[in-house]
Amino acid sequence: MPRSARIAPQGEVYHLLTRGNNRQDVFAEEKDYRKYLEILSRYKQRYVFKLYHYVLMTNHVHLVLETVEGGGTLAEIMKGVNLSYAQYYKAKNGHLGHFWQDRYKSILVSKDQYLLACGSYVELNPVRARLCRDPKDYPWSSYHLYAYGKKDRILDEHPIYQELSTDQKERRKAYREFVKGMLLGRDGMQGEMEGRIVYGSKSFLKRAKAELGAEERVRARGRPKKQER
Repeated sequence: MPRSARIAPQGEVYHLLTRGNNRQDVFAEEKDYRKYLEILSRYKQRYVFKLYHYVLMTNHVHLVLETVEGGGTLAEIMKGVNLSYAQYYKAKNGHLGHFWQDRYKSILVSKDQYLLACGSYVELNPVRARLCRDPKDYPWSSYHLYAYGKKDRILDEHPIYQELSTDQKERRKAYREFVKGMLLGRDGMQGEMEGRIVYGSKSFLKRAKAELGAEERVRARGRPKKQER
């Protein structure tokens, strides 16, 4: 069955997921995490995109980024980052065969509160995986910038976060409370992104379908079930 064409217009925000082949580990030590971020930074300069959120897990990576007019396409960005890191890891560890699992997954995200929710979903990954109880205790994510103001040159603060408050300290506090609410009230957003193609408000979903032909979720394979009479 041929692959469906990826919906990736410029100037949009995407939640991206890349897994190791057969869910194998893609980071073996601290040096590897740092190398991935170094490569990501290098391609960010080359292709001029905005990076809003990320988390590097043991066997997969989540990114939330926005492509810009005149910058690299989503395909160029992900091909460059994934290929460069795979070459590094294979040379370092003598790894043979496929490194990443199939092609990366992408979800189109609206530039509103859904972007904030998407960011918290990404940063709560280590909590859902039971690697920590609080996202602040996991070192390889964007949470520390938004929640505590820790410098991270690779990141761009998005406007939705900045709208939380005009006061910097209050903004960080508001973000911590927002993520805490997602953790306690929404069970860490468990399953929030499963099967999605588009993530956003009703008006955004309507526009995505009308202008891009994008459905909200992946359709189930096979013949549709017959309706009962």
